[in-house]
Amino acid sequence: MSVSESDHFSLPDEVSRYYEEGLEAQRLSGALGELELLRTMEIVSRYLPDPPATILDVGGGPGVHACWLARDGYEIHLIDPVPLHLDQARQASEGQPEYPITSIRLGDACKLNQPDASVDAVLMFGPLYHLTSRDDRILALREAHRVLRKSGSLFAVGISRFASALDGLVRGLLSDPEFIRIVQRDLTDGQHRNPTKKLSYFTTAFFHHPEELAAEVVESGFHLEITLPLEGPAALLQDLDERWDDQDQRNTILNTLRWLEDEPSILGITGHLMAVARK
Repeated sequence: MSVSESDHFSLPDEVSRYYEEGLEAQRLSGALGELELLRTMEIVSRYLPDPPATILDVGGGPGVHACWLARDGYEIHLIDPVPLHLDQARQASEGQPEYPITSIRLGDACKLNQPDASVDAVLMFGPLYHLTSRDDRILALREAHRVLRKSGSLFAVGISRFASALDGLVRGLLSDPEFIRIVQRDLTDGQHRNPTKKLSYFTTAFFHHPEELAAEVVESGFHLEITLPLEGPAALLQDLDERWDDQDQRNTILNTLRWLEDEPSILGITGHLMAVARK
């Protein structure tokens, strides 16, 4: 494993401050986080080539996905713009010494320090959130296209346009006028802004309409295979923690999401959307 910080990239200050709180390392724990993680693993595993293939994890954060892919036998290279995430990813990799992350470095999704046609798959499980300009998102997606080999796979995740409104309903946040204003702007143009100091209201981001995410992927030169919800309507369950602790009910939740995942009419009812595409 190599760790480099030569490819410097600066996030907006408020986004950097948000991630330097260190919350991302624990985000995929708990019922909702585990649901997102398991759905991500399931969908990615359907479309990935067999190991050992080479995967570039762009915006790989603290290494949660890179670690399970390394355990599955993939050569996995992680880049992220947050130095704390690099440290956390290194620690996670060291925690599974028989299956290390191949490389970890600071990097910019819009300017990948990676040769043309050099990887079999690209994961983008975060960069599109914080590229609030459509031009920048297209640039990042075209960079992913550049570094992929022919027929290589792209897995690009966006936050649903409706995520804040749904979250507000579930968590009782819509009694807060500041949160209502955040939701209203999200629904109007997808531009999520948090003028408060409440970390639970997230940070500067762009929230995709499902059709918008698909259109950006296609415009960037990809053949779109499918767009799928990750958490789906299960994110609305106020007793999700209790149900998730029961294996039978957990299986019921996951099976129901599989039945519903290719239904376009409810695609936006989720926290996160994944576009699966090929070069």
